[in-house]
Amino acid sequence: MTAAAPLVRLEHKVAVITGAAQGQGAAEAELFVELGATVVLTDVNESAGREVAQRLGPSATFLTHDVTDSAAWQRVVRETVQQHGRVDVLVNNAGIYRKQPLASWSDADLRRLLEVNLLGPVLGMREVVDAMPDSGGAIVNVASISGMRGHGGALAYASSKWGLRGASRSAAQELAPRHVRVNCVCPGSVDTPMVDLSVLNLSHLPIPRAGTTGEVAAMVAFLASDASSYCTGADFVVDGGATA
Repeated sequence: MTAAAPLVRLEHKVAVITGAAQGQGAAEAELFVELGATVVLTDVNESAGREVAQRLGPSATFLTHDVTDSAAWQRVVRETVQQHGRVDVLVNNAGIYRKQPLASWSDADLRRLLEVNLLGPVLGMREVVDAMPDSGGAIVNVASISGMRGHGGALAYASSKWGLRGASRSAAQELAPRHVRVNCVCPGSVDTPMVDLSVLNLSHLPIPRAGTTGEVAAMVAFLASDASSYCTGADFVVDGGATA
C-alpha cells in the first residue's frame, strides 16, 4: 500500500512571511520550507532574520522590512517578484504586544502598536494583491483571541487585533473575485518570546497548557495551502479551548 499524500502541501508556492526572525514567524517559515514552499522572510531584526533564512537553506531568503512603511512593502513585493515571479501567499505575522493601563499610554506608543499590528497588514494586503497570479492566492493574518473578547490592561493590543479581524473579513469579500482568500488565525497563549508564561495560569483551560509555535504554524500552513480552498473571511482559533 502506498502512503497517502499529505493533506497540506505548499510545493511551487512562493510565500512572504513577516516578523519571521524569531518565535512564531520563524516557526511558520520553517514549516513552509518543510512543506515545499519558497519563502521570503522579512523582519526589522536583520541579523536574526538572516540567521533563520540561512538555517532553512536555499528555499529561504531574507529581506529587511518595516511593515509600517508602504515603500518598504513595495520593495519587498518587487524583489520577491523579481526573484520568484509572483507571490502566492502572504502571512502577516509581524506584531508587537504591550500590556499597561490605558491612562499610561503615550500617543506615540499607541500609534506605534496600531501601526505595526493593524496598518502593517493592511498595507501588505494592498501591495501584494497585484503580485498574485490570476489563479489566486492566500493571505493569512495572525490576530489573537484578544481580538475576540476584552483584554483588560491591553486595550491597544486588543483593539489592533479586533481591527485586523475586521480588515480580514472585508478584504475577503473584496478580493474574492480575484480568487484571493483571506483568513485570520487567532492564537491564545503561545510559548514565544513575546509572552511571559510565568505570569499566566493556564490550568483552567480544557487543554491546560500553552500552545506551541508549531501548532499555530500548522494552522497557518493549512490556510496557505489548497487544502483550505473553500475557506475565506473566517477566524481559525488555536487557543486550547480558552474561548470555548
